[in-house]
Amino acid sequence: MPGILWLASYPKSGNTWMRVFLANVILGEEKPLALQRINEVCSSEPNEVWFAPLTKAPPGQLSDKKVAALRTKAQERAASLNRNILPMKTHSFLGKDYGYPTISVKASVGVIYIVRDPRDVAISAADHYGLTIDQAIEMMRDKTTRGRPMAGNTVYERMGSWSDHVKSWTGWRHSPLIVLRYEDMLADPLRQLGGVARKLGVTRDDAKIARAVEFSSFKVLQAQEEQTGFVEKSVNSQRFFRSGRSGGWREKLSPSQAAEIGRDHAVQMKRFGYL
Repeated sequence: MPGILWLASYPKSGNTWMRVFLANVILGEEKPLALQRINEVCSSEPNEVWFAPLTKAPPGQLSDKKVAALRTKAQERAASLNRNILPMKTHSFLGKDYGYPTISVKASVGVIYIVRDPRDVAISAADHYGLTIDQAIEMMRDKTTRGRPMAGNTVYERMGSWSDHVKSWTGWRHSPLIVLRYEDMLADPLRQLGGVARKLGVTRDDAKIARAVEFSSFKVLQAQEEQTGFVEKSVNSQRFFRSGRSGGWREKLSPSQAAEIGRDHAVQMKRFGYL
């Protein structure tokens, strides 16, 4: 039965890296897949293409409440159009928005959830959204935070706070759930990404997995973005694939900023070994 395999995370937590790896390992080509082709394999939940047939008005002109009402219908439509499992990126939290569910359980076959140290997320989010560090910290604390739509491309996403996001998705009980830490992916990408490919039944071929890991390395991704650009790069950033490292918060955050994030998200940070 077809359905959506959710690639879920709070923004700037490694979601696109996972999408690129899966696209490379699924297609199995002899050279790195062009960034522009990622959506051929791993689509994006807020893409207007899923919403457009459900409304007379352009999706970008709909109110947030109308988008919320259509969201699960758009997901179910996307699932119905694919004979195979459809990997799909989302930054929405798992819950309700304007009283409507953000995720269709009926359309879902599983979840890959990626969690990253929120102190590093704050740095990347500030760059991506054109915010100060303090503004990024506030955004990550705010339970009503929404991702900005890209005009003519995507509708908004309801992200909520970092803690609510992590708690909601890691509590998924409807179908298989794989939870990964971004830091573990960086430390041992062959084991972590390869483990996903094996668990999903994509391939157990070590050579194919190693090639896909190499093709999705930050060195390769940065070179590709330098040559061809990347449509998902924010206008506020010089590049989408910035550093691909962990622990940068120690150099970028003041002690008070790091402590503030620790207070805001202590429960989930302790749960995943960040405190």
